[in-house]
Amino acid sequence: MLDDLFLDEKYYNTLDIEGFSRMMKDPSFSYKFYWLEAIVQLIAEDKTQATYEEIIDEMIINAWYSVLEFHLHLSGLFGDGVIKDNLEKAVLRLFKLSNLPNNANKVQIKNKLKEYAEDKELRVYKMELTKNVPYKALSGFANRGTEKIDLNSSAGRMMAYYNKLSQSEILLPYVFNGENGLNRTIIFNSGWIQMIQDSTVAILGWIQLEKIKWLQNNNPDVPGLVYKMAPMDEKMRKLNNVRKLWEAVLHLHPVVDVFKNEEIDRLNYDMDHFIPWSFVMNDELWNLMPMDSSWNSKKSNKLPQWDLFFGRFADNQYILYALIQEKPGVHKLYEACYRDNLHSIWANQELYRVGNSKEEFHRILEKNMRPVYDSAKRQGYEIWNIA
Repeated sequence: MLDDLFLDEKYYNTLDIEGFSRMMKDPSFSYKFYWLEAIVQLIAEDKTQATYEEIIDEMIINAWYSVLEFHLHLSGLFGDGVIKDNLEKAVLRLFKLSNLPNNANKVQIKNKLKEYAEDKELRVYKMELTKNVPYKALSGFANRGTEKIDLNSSAGRMMAYYNKLSQSEILLPYVFNGENGLNRTIIFNSGWIQMIQDSTVAILGWIQLEKIKWLQNNNPDVPGLVYKMAPMDEKMRKLNNVRKLWEAVLHLHPVVDVFKNEEIDRLNYDMDHFIPWSFVMNDELWNLMPMDSSWNSKKSNKLPQWDLFFGRFADNQYILYALIQEKPGVHKLYEACYRDNLHSIWANQELYRVGNSKEEFHRILEKNMRPVYDSAKRQGYEIWNIA
């Protein structure tokens, strides 16, 4: 992968690019990805050194949105449902302490990290992150020189080995100073600083790709994970054609609001997702519904109670389906949704096929939506208590 990124041969002549390409090899937790990403970002900001705590704070900032908005587990769960990953635990701890929103920006998170820097529980999670990753991230460079070492050696011995290796044989991206705990500083080597600054975008893209592969393996039920690494641009939402379709339906047939159980006001409604957009990451027609504008913000990205509301949702979907089949004008508006809102094979081949009875339509919709709903619930999406 990195062979395609670094086209300037001067780096191959002076730096161990192969060793660098192995910095994310064989991870046990997500830490290697976030550690290297934080270092690259700090070097891009012209930092020549950083404490463990500065790097870990950067890791927390980078993991914030994925953990809180999309409920991703950075390294999966133990069999009893306990979170494995100390970086994920650190994010959740700061969230609990700070009451920051899921979409807090970097400055807001950084300020709260300073404010709660002495919180004992948060410091425990940070200290756990220092135990292995700072020196294990360099294992791709180990034993490539004349001196060999057992990679299971103590942290102190490993750091001394890497410092000596960098001085005598292979220039490493960073070396360690003599401080302890979160105050320990790593020094970035100037040759690597130049390479990283010249290739920041490409390196971050490589890290992002490897991180996505790791997170997908640890969140196998989560759709659209590639879009869940950072806040999304709302312009990605594709609802214009769906809204035109539902406007035609509302003009022809009364539709009851799924949650209020009252007829929808054609002048005051929003298009919303039954299963939250932040989980499905798409605007598929089968998951969209008109609902009262004032209730849309209350629902936010919570899951409706299935037993209470799915039946009413499916009834509305069947009204839409029936009018698509009966009214040529409505069918034309339905066809306009093909590009942005009709990608699910099951929906095209089963749900919207001609001839479904109401019972068949409900069954097909439930068969395909319920597993997605249950996956979101398992992932930690909150059930909306409408009362």
